[in-house]
Amino acid sequence: MKLTILGSGLMGAAIGKSWAAAGHHVTFCYSRSVEKLERLAQETGGTAAPDRASLRQAVESADAVLLSVHWTRIDDVLDQAGPLASKTVLNCCVPLDEANETLVIGPQTSGAEELEKLRPMARFVNCFNTVPSEAFAPVRDQRPAAPPQVVMYGRDADAKAIAAELIKDTGFEPLEAGGPATGRYTEPFAMLTAVLAYGQPGGPRLTYRFTKL
Repeated sequence: MKLTILGSGLMGAAIGKSWAAAGHHVTFCYSRSVEKLERLAQETGGTAAPDRASLRQAVESADAVLLSVHWTRIDDVLDQAGPLASKTVLNCCVPLDEANETLVIGPQTSGAEELEKLRPMARFVNCFNTVPSEAFAPVRDQRPAAPPQVVMYGRDADAKAIAAELIKDTGFEPLEAGGPATGRYTEPFAMLTAVLAYGQPGGPRLTYRFTKL
């Protein structure tokens, strides 16, 4: 697939590398550093889209898009990306303040729901926002027999089917969790996984797997 990543920081780079390793063509966009985009493209055999025009073209030609920017940049990146009409968009953004300390949306709504208001014609699937970026490389390389899970939620069944395959391509297992309102609970859960990853001993390579007994 042709995959375009809007936001090439820790998460965008980690997921993009996993997708490239699975055989997808990845275009890296939206970074303050053109050199960073070009380096990621070279490392993955992908493409860099360093300006507004090339970003819009990469979005329009993509089979799916990953939205992976800081919440304070949402309006700007969506302005550059355009209407995203009928586009499958995997969203891993958590609605955090600039200091990355506090959720700025909820509990009566969620970032997932607010994104749908901003781009109602897009087909959003929310996933990857509960996994630290440091976990992707070991999962990709080790391929554990019981894959760790990734919570996945959204409104569009066809987009979810695409997202599920892309999640599997990173070595994780998609965990179906309902519609966009699930974000009201998942986004706070993402804060918990961050506390466990970065605030507890053992390092940030944290994954999870739920089991019904």
